[in-house]
Amino acid sequence: MASRLQIEGDASVLLRVTHSNIKSFAADIRFSLQMSVEAVKEKLWKKCGTSVDSMRLELYDECKNKLCDLSDDSRPLGFYSPLDGFRIHIIDLDPSSVTSGGWLEDTSLVEKYSISEDEYNKRSGTFRKFKEQMASQNPSAFRNKMSDDYMEDLCANIKVGDRCEVDPGEKRGVVKYVGRAEALGPGFWVGIQYDEPLGKHDGVVKGTRYFQSPPLCGAMVRPDKVKVGDYPERDPFEEDEI
Repeated sequence: MASRLQIEGDASVLLRVTHSNIKSFAADIRFSLQMSVEAVKEKLWKKCGTSVDSMRLELYDECKNKLCDLSDDSRPLGFYSPLDGFRIHIIDLDPSSVTSGGWLEDTSLVEKYSISEDEYNKRSGTFRKFKEQMASQNPSAFRNKMSDDYMEDLCANIKVGDRCEVDPGEKRGVVKYVGRAEALGPGFWVGIQYDEPLGKHDGVVKGTRYFQSPPLCGAMVRPDKVKVGDYPERDPFEEDEI
């Protein structure tokens, strides 16, 4: 009876989402109870990268008890009577999936190309050669003109936990870090966890962890690119509503 009232009244439910391959992935996402299971998978695909065809969904209650598999793609989510605080667990069935192997979480597993300093210095047409040439032609242009407090004033109203929108692209997310990041350059930076995997990392930049975020949802940007305020998570299906 409670679930039926929730369908008729709230018409949505806030669920925790976890993933079989990405152990660090965990998000609280609101779903319409009228969405089909297939539409739920489409929404989750944009969050974690597992394809719809390779996705199996399991529903758990707040006590970690498995209730059922969301096995019928055509049924509405409300058919399975989920309540706020329940959990959807994504099982990735594709052994060659982009999420398999752990490399999205552990970059040490990714094979990297390396070259010695001597070999790099012997090459022509590199950025280092270009920079040396430009510096010799105009030394003053390559002096460090940024102070350690660059853009500090713009951080006055930006706090960790603030919802935000980042330009360009009007990407939305939450502020996870505000401060200096020597690996990126002098001045102040803002760490963002995007709502969708539109970033470049998981909060680790050049070997230094500045914050925690799901893979490919993290970004470090200058404060002048960040607007904080009432920027709720977008529903990718709201544009289809009339």
